[in-house]
Amino acid sequence: MGRREEMVKLAGQLMNNRENIRNIGIVAHIDHGKTTLTDNLIAAVGLMSSELAGKQLFMDYYELEQERGITINAANISLVHEYEGKQHLINIIDTPGHIDFGGDVIRAMRAVDGVVVVVDAVEGTMPQTETVIRQALKENVKPVLFINKVDRLINELQLDEKQMQERFVKTIAKVNILIKKNAPKEFKEKWSVKVDNGSVAFGSAYYNWAVSVPQMEKTNIGFGDVYRHLKEDKQKELAEKSPLYQVVLEMVIKHLPNPLEAQKYRIPSIWKGDAGSEVGNAMLKCDENGPFAMMVTDVSVDPHAGDIATGRVYAGTMKSGMKVKLVTGKKEIGIQQVGVFMGPERVTVDAVPAGNIACIVGLKEVFAGETISSGEMQPFESFKSTAEPVMTVSVEPKQTKDLPKLIEVIRQITKEDPNIVATLNQETGEHLISGMGELHLEVTQYRIEKDHGIPIDVSTPIVVYRETITKESPTLEGKSPNKHNKFKVSVEPMPKEVFEKLAEKKIEGKVKLKDPATIATFDECGFGRDTARKIWAVHNNNVLVDATRGIVALHEIRELVIQGFQDAMSEGPLAKEKCLGVIVYLEDAKLHEDAIHRGPAQVLPLTTRTIYACMLSAEPLLLEPKQILTINVPQDFMGAVTKELSTRRTQITEMNQEGDTSIIIAKAPVKELIGFSADMRRATQGRAIWTAEYLGYEPLPRELQKQVIAEVRKRKGLDPEPKSAEYFLE
Repeated sequence: MGRREEMVKLAGQLMNNRENIRNIGIVAHIDHGKTTLTDNLIAAVGLMSSELAGKQLFMDYYELEQERGITINAANISLVHEYEGKQHLINIIDTPGHIDFGGDVIRAMRAVDGVVVVVDAVEGTMPQTETVIRQALKENVKPVLFINKVDRLINELQLDEKQMQERFVKTIAKVNILIKKNAPKEFKEKWSVKVDNGSVAFGSAYYNWAVSVPQMEKTNIGFGDVYRHLKEDKQKELAEKSPLYQVVLEMVIKHLPNPLEAQKYRIPSIWKGDAGSEVGNAMLKCDENGPFAMMVTDVSVDPHAGDIATGRVYAGTMKSGMKVKLVTGKKEIGIQQVGVFMGPERVTVDAVPAGNIACIVGLKEVFAGETISSGEMQPFESFKSTAEPVMTVSVEPKQTKDLPKLIEVIRQITKEDPNIVATLNQETGEHLISGMGELHLEVTQYRIEKDHGIPIDVSTPIVVYRETITKESPTLEGKSPNKHNKFKVSVEPMPKEVFEKLAEKKIEGKVKLKDPATIATFDECGFGRDTARKIWAVHNNNVLVDATRGIVALHEIRELVIQGFQDAMSEGPLAKEKCLGVIVYLEDAKLHEDAIHRGPAQVLPLTTRTIYACMLSAEPLLLEPKQILTINVPQDFMGAVTKELSTRRTQITEMNQEGDTSIIIAKAPVKELIGFSADMRRATQGRAIWTAEYLGYEPLPRELQKQVIAEVRKRKGLDPEPKSAEYFLE
């Protein structure tokens, strides 16, 4: 029996022993060594050659990942490791570090209970390190710390032993500040990482060695020995005496929770159903004999097997042939095949019990975020992220005959990556694809052309703006086209803290009236009890409030008013861009007594046009998306970088020095980052490494408002000048 078959057999036996299961993610800033670390763990259990560990990047099995040297997709693998005489099953997800693929990290956090945070010893905690720690703690996922690339401190920075330890102390303190700031109340202290208990390890994933205090006691290798081995370039010897896999897997087994412990506190945070119900109880206990409940965290498409949904089984046991429900999709389906991942390979198994990460083969119409269950249940909470696509390209096939195939491929890509949003421009027939940044869109283009073999023409990227207002409007009266119906409407900007809380809650669509839970949620956001009771709908984080009193027949046109509000918020009056942070009050209504005179053709334009008139009377403006750039560059190229940034309306917020590397942190408008990669590579001879993190929308400078509004309107085939408030009230 080969090592792989043996591993699969062992994994199958251990799936039922939940005390000895660990579901973990490996997270870090880009280039800090996550995939190299995962490689080492795979090599240690014999699934790849130890000579290739760290060089092969086994988990980056996607061709473009190998070519670019970055992780794009989150990849899963199950390993078996013996610790203190007991076999443990460790399900690992290696996640991307580049912010454009941050959606994958958020989705992976839902499937795991613990994370190994990897930090480069020289660079320390970077913005993306902070982001992934925040994402993990939002999902109640416990962290441990691995400080990687320790050899760089000696070989590049020439530090002595004392300075090396001081550097470690600084990094650990920074990570603990982040944990205390973001961890759930009851875990702020408990989850801090500490050197003495072994929840911090140090090493080099590339050279296969690591140390931690508990392992030092076993191997008699102290920091002094480590320093000496590195000074004398004896890292191979160090790897034999203190192998990385033993240190890291011991840290994972000792300090990260098993599913039995984790589900007790994670379920209430990710599922808002009744904890006393049969399914609620089964999930809290991680009961393999309870009703089946699983959340899909990732969907990939296999050309031979169809859609493959990967996710975490929280209760019950998943078996091939069983009938289950897609809770959000409201469908009943049969599970054809059940499997687990061994890196790029999917291994078929008979059954997967609660507490494991597994995949279902051959499902149709399933998406990341779907809840699958054997009976009725409330779906899991949606993924906790407020990032949204900020850049769009239009895509068309070079040959018309490829159009049906392209439509199918785009559908498939949006299913696999929920952070890609595809729409069809009805007027031009173009396919518009929106993503998190230039790299995200480049990778999507690569997938369409290389993976699916469809040559395409891609437009230059377009930035997605938002429209908002800056003050309260007067109450304005609008008339329906037949002049028989009148609405009085006003609008006001949503306070920043209310907007942030609403965005976090991810409420969308028509609101259930007089529902105590919904009213409490809006009250919690800061709307106040009175307004919370009257909210009719939320769309793109804009709110419609019914502030009328005793109007007969208003309930009959409620659906139409909501539809008109949604239309207005989807295409604002300035440039037909989505609106953000607007509160719309319907203050009064005069309706024709005959229902035939207040149908859609009357109510929809009346609602939309009156909202437009109010917004135009409330000092509207365009908001532009911004990103935080973190640039690492050798000191010699510092001038070239700051010169490049100064031409792009960029605000430098911080500049630090680490050895001979400069770290520049800057706030940049996404529009100015189009073409940034190529220019930056040219300016620094390819020596700069940078990441961009979504920051949200901020007002476009006043002096650019008119010009950009005209540009966007022209692009959409509209007059360059927006209409006046009076125009919409005629």
